[in-house]
Amino acid sequence: MSNELLWFTVLLLNFIFILSFYRIFGKVGLFVWMPISVILANIEVIKTVEIFGITNTLGNIIYATTFLATDILSENYSKKEALKAVLAGFMVLITMTILMTFAIKFTPAESDFAHEHLTAIFSLMPRIAFASLVAFLISQSHDVWAYHFWKKKFPAVKYIWIRNNASTMVSQLIDSTVFCLIAFVGVFENRILIEIIITTYLMKMMVSICDTPCVYIAERWYRKGKIKD
Repeated sequence: MSNELLWFTVLLLNFIFILSFYRIFGKVGLFVWMPISVILANIEVIKTVEIFGITNTLGNIIYATTFLATDILSENYSKKEALKAVLAGFMVLITMTILMTFAIKFTPAESDFAHEHLTAIFSLMPRIAFASLVAFLISQSHDVWAYHFWKKKFPAVKYIWIRNNASTMVSQLIDSTVFCLIAFVGVFENRILIEIIITTYLMKMMVSICDTPCVYIAERWYRKGKIKD
């Protein structure tokens, strides 16, 4: 299976999962999804692949769904609930970073086979996590603020696509730039770093454009009383 086909498959799976979490558990499901997506994204981002002929990091799809989660919370609930989800993701990322940093410091037993692999992944985690924390807080705070800004200007349900994409467009540019500069300066050549920033942003924007129907679906479920919080 090609990387491109895998990308679209993973995109669809992420949308199915996040909507399933919301349909089954209500807003609690979105609070749960936020830490899941943040943790997996920060592990996957270490791997670089070629997609659509350009160098890209994995994790862009699932990380972009954090914006989808906060947009659904902003649309159906309130700014307070959306910011609560952002805080949940922030706290989980800090917790994972601290605990895994200590975990790889343990001397492995002779029978151990995982230490080398865990070290290869999580020895980069403090820098990756710091970059993610800074980018996450700034971009997500902006996204929640911007969503409600555009919601006041275009309050009708039919304009969800405007507030969803207008808020995310700037937020993900902030996120991609801040994260890549902190995480990868000195790790990749400048040419590769710039390419990663651009492609990361473009990939996240593709996800955001594709996820707009999910916000409409979630809003309809909530309005029709199909979500039990």
